[in-house]
Amino acid sequence: MPFALAPTADFNTSDDYISACLALAHEKLGRFASIAEIAAHERQLNRYPHVELLEAPRRVLVLEDSATAARLAAAQAAVLRGEVLFEHTAAGEGTRLMLGPKYFLNIAREVSVEQLAHLLSQESGEKVTPEVAARSLECLPQELLPLSLGTRHMLQLAFDLSKLARELGESPREVLGRQHLLVVFSAEMLAHLEKEFYQWHFFGFNPSQVYFMVQESFHGLNLKAGNFFYDRQSPKRLHNHGQMVLQQTLDRQLFSLTGAHPRERSFHSRQTVGDWLQGFADKISYNIEDLDYLTGSLDLAGLGLALELGQQGCRMVMEVVANNPQKPQKGGMLAWNPQLARDVMVESFQLGNIANRDIHYLNRNFNHYPQPLMSWRRLEASGLPLPIAVKDGYLYFQPVQGDINFLVQTAFFRRRELRPIRSLKSPASLPLAINRMFAQDRQPGFREFAQRAYQRSQ
Repeated sequence: MPFALAPTADFNTSDDYISACLALAHEKLGRFASIAEIAAHERQLNRYPHVELLEAPRRVLVLEDSATAARLAAAQAAVLRGEVLFEHTAAGEGTRLMLGPKYFLNIAREVSVEQLAHLLSQESGEKVTPEVAARSLECLPQELLPLSLGTRHMLQLAFDLSKLARELGESPREVLGRQHLLVVFSAEMLAHLEKEFYQWHFFGFNPSQVYFMVQESFHGLNLKAGNFFYDRQSPKRLHNHGQMVLQQTLDRQLFSLTGAHPRERSFHSRQTVGDWLQGFADKISYNIEDLDYLTGSLDLAGLGLALELGQQGCRMVMEVVANNPQKPQKGGMLAWNPQLARDVMVESFQLGNIANRDIHYLNRNFNHYPQPLMSWRRLEASGLPLPIAVKDGYLYFQPVQGDINFLVQTAFFRRRELRPIRSLKSPASLPLAINRMFAQDRQPGFREFAQRAYQRSQ
């Protein structure tokens, strides 16, 4: 497992987690006199051990565009039986996009061509006129369906599942009723998101089988007179997506909305969550910002491969894509570690002086967890490393979900056509987002499906 200070373990509550962070800071960072001094050494402290020895990956599986008959049948059967847990992560702070939480971003109502040009100008540092911005668009923003990104995300899964059910002679209503979802979001989104799920009648899914979790945010650590302390005067921040998966192993973090109205929450014990996870053949973790999802939430070829690898003992399957050569972004880098004699996924802030443009195989953040109880148990027992980040003069921790690849047997795959990653990360990706939403709106039957779902909710 990467150094990154040390792994977390042996905590049962959020208070225990912060206590572990404080203990780790005293143990590993006690030689520093100030937070500013820690910031100056942040890159070195987070550096993956022997990063200079990393080589090009060697064991990347290549997934053909179409699934074999056996894989396709296995994937379809697992989905129809409700044996796949669909996890949707939407808790990110969205600071680079500068438009608030991505889940609630309604481009048709909130982003004009003029505003798009302004955001592109701000990001690039060069003047972008509305005319130039419009040339990159397949439609004007206001011509899109007035749906938020999160609504689009949930509707697409229900739409694709319904279409699959009809193709295989099943009832769409019954197939949707068998599915299980886990939706992760931040505290600021709670009331709005609960209201949305009620308004849309849970998008056709069974409310008792839709679990939610609010990813907790934390104040920063401060350092005075050689003593680290949890400074409640500091801004609250999320501790990255690794803390999200750690939090899922704690007691009474996941809840359901089973009452007649929002805020009637039923929290689940750790034992209940473990029993729930035991029933799944695979968990797919989707990221709200993935734009390819908008026209294909069900990747049966990838699911078939993950199920097959699960039978061979893999407990994590990660897809990699090419970085965008025009605007390379940070993220997990796949590389061969000669000391471990295996491919590993290493987060970009652990790569020392390796630049984004040198990350050729990038984690798509579209992960499978075959037999998800197994990886959940390993997280519960071992925790994750705790890299650090200094923000606004305070110390925060940023565990990485991808570091699960150091805990369990993990496989990596790519598509035959290695396309660049397509995700809504910053204003530069807004034109692509608009075009992908336009493609979603043009899917045969999608507008009518969304309209029926909306009318049912009234």
